Amino acid sequence: MKMAKLKAVERATQVIFTLCGLVAVGFVLLITIYLVISGIPAIQEIGLFRFLFGKTWAASQNQYGILPLILTSIYGTAGAIIIGVPIGFFTAVFLAKVAPKKVANVVRPAVSLLAGIPSVVYGLVGMCVLVPALRNWLHLPAGDSLLAAIIVLAIMILPSIISLSETALEAVPREYEEASLALGATKLETYFRVSAPAAKSGIAAAVVLGIGRAIGEAMAIMMVAGNVANMPALTKSVRFLTTGISIELNYSQDGSLQRQALFSIGLVLFLFIMLINAFLNLVLKREKEA
Repeated sequence: MKMAKLKAVERATQVIFTLCGLVAVGFVLLITIYLVISGIPAIQEIGLFRFLFGKTWAASQNQYGILPLILTSIYGTAGAIIIGVPIGFFTAVFLAKVAPKKVANVVRPAVSLLAGIPSVVYGLVGMCVLVPALRNWLHLPAGDSLLAAIIVLAIMILPSIISLSETALEAVPREYEEASLALGATKLETYFRVSAPAAKSGIAAAVVLGIGRAIGEAMAIMMVAGNVANMPALTKSVRFLTTGISIELNYSQDGSLQRQALFSIGLVLFLFIMLINAFLNLVLKREKEA
């Protein structure tokens, strides 16, 4: 009887887990189908080349080119990753391997607090502190710029990178490090040449989440980037793909070409994230096979 009950519970659990997985896949498929259906009409009417490579976004002139928005999102995300990933990784190594318990017990809650701060608060602090500081330091007519957006994004992705990387580093078997130390390696060499490569899948997942957070952020960026659809430059006001949708969606008319073009931007953004995830998964798979 007990064995029969255990088997019944195991089957029920398996069915529940399978259903949860199917629901997750179903939501992704629904989002994909909705974006394709909503975004394709504008691309067909405007033209794929004009939409992706046009340099002017002006709804009043019926011009919908998103090249400045695409490049701004790419540059902004890349800048945030270049700044945020090294800082987050070194902080994770410090917390997982180097920091005394008392110090780690102070830093970890601070990292968790950063993760819990709403985006609008980051944007508000950036608008009131960072933007005026950049305006004064760099002698700019206005401090809202791509540089301000990159700094804010770099700070926002730190909690995800630190937390996941630290967890991955702590999961590395202690025997790996002991073997490295026994062979004469220093602690730092062990951390960076043994522990970090062993935890690379978890660190890569942290980077993927950081990229997703950076490329998908809207509210904070809207408050510090300037929201002008210029070709990207560090000291110029710019508009990201996400902020382009957020700013114009409220006053675009249902069924208009402008509304359809905004859904097309969402489709492009969705494809970007899918391609980034697929690329990183492919790289990790090849490294495992090698």
